[in-house]
Amino acid sequence: MNACGRGDSPLETEIAAPVQWPSNAAQAPGSWRVAFQSCGAFEWLTLAYLGFLSLLILLFHRNLSGAPLFFLGHLALAAGVVALSVAARKSLRSAAANSGQAPHSLLFFLYHWYPLALFLFFFKELHYLVHLVVPGWLDSSLIRFDYALFGVNPTVWLEQFASPGLNDLMQFAYMTYYFYPVLLGIVLYRRRELHAFWVMFTATAAAYYIGYAVSILFPIEGPYHTLAALQQVELNGGLFTAVISWIESFGRVHGAAFPSAHVSGSFVVMLGAWKYGSSRRGGLATGRRWLFWLFLPFFLLMLVATVYGRYHYVADVLAGLVVGAVGFRLAVTLMAREAVREEP
Repeated sequence: MNACGRGDSPLETEIAAPVQWPSNAAQAPGSWRVAFQSCGAFEWLTLAYLGFLSLLILLFHRNLSGAPLFFLGHLALAAGVVALSVAARKSLRSAAANSGQAPHSLLFFLYHWYPLALFLFFFKELHYLVHLVVPGWLDSSLIRFDYALFGVNPTVWLEQFASPGLNDLMQFAYMTYYFYPVLLGIVLYRRRELHAFWVMFTATAAAYYIGYAVSILFPIEGPYHTLAALQQVELNGGLFTAVISWIESFGRVHGAAFPSAHVSGSFVVMLGAWKYGSSRRGGLATGRRWLFWLFLPFFLLMLVATVYGRYHYVADVLAGLVVGAVGFRLAVTLMAREAVREEP
């Protein structure tokens, strides 16, 4: 467990635990050493992704309007991530040094929940970065994959079942994605199971960042655009269709369809709800495992809804499952270096 206080043990034990990552932190002088010690797996993944974006912008700046602003913005964002980690570490260590004193509540809250805003920012940013490297769209390869697998274009074939009721159900299932990480995060956060909490957000970050990087290097706009000429049925619905349309009115990202971030992010939560629901500590297994079973039918329906709603190809869904599994495994491995003790 690092000095950020991400672990399962009491706060004092967490803060007193030695910092183990990165291995060369002890050699970093002064404030650099503090910054190294304050960052955990989530921060290092985020900084690595920002570094990746900055490198691409340097190499392909001619393809991006306002490239200097993006580059400077990423540097500022990286500095902000580190600064927040340093401030949180200072507050947590101060609380540990003064027995019975709680860390700054607002800072503690922001430190644990700012990843949600970060994920949204990075996703929306893809609207501008999707053609940073490749000028066109590469959907033809995925269209051929889906057709070879099913003998039809799945989004076109599924429209024969369209009805206002089914359309609304599918949009609802698609929308439940937004609640998965929040609900599981709240359960873990309220119980102060911070190691499990940060495994979840680190896994989500790993899955998203891998997916976002692929989206930039392999731009896909999705069947809503490429197969529009073949679509014969409007997917009209009721309340949930209207809600999705309202959300997308704030700026639907054109591109970034492969792999599906909906699927990868949701699959991470499903894996986490199962893994941490198996814990026997304090009989909490029953209290959390219900989330997995609650999410499961909506998750399965969402896999269909992403294709039914013309957001994704089947290839996007399959790739999203793979990326989600890889992201979760990577996070568990990385976060093991921050744990005070092994998980049971």
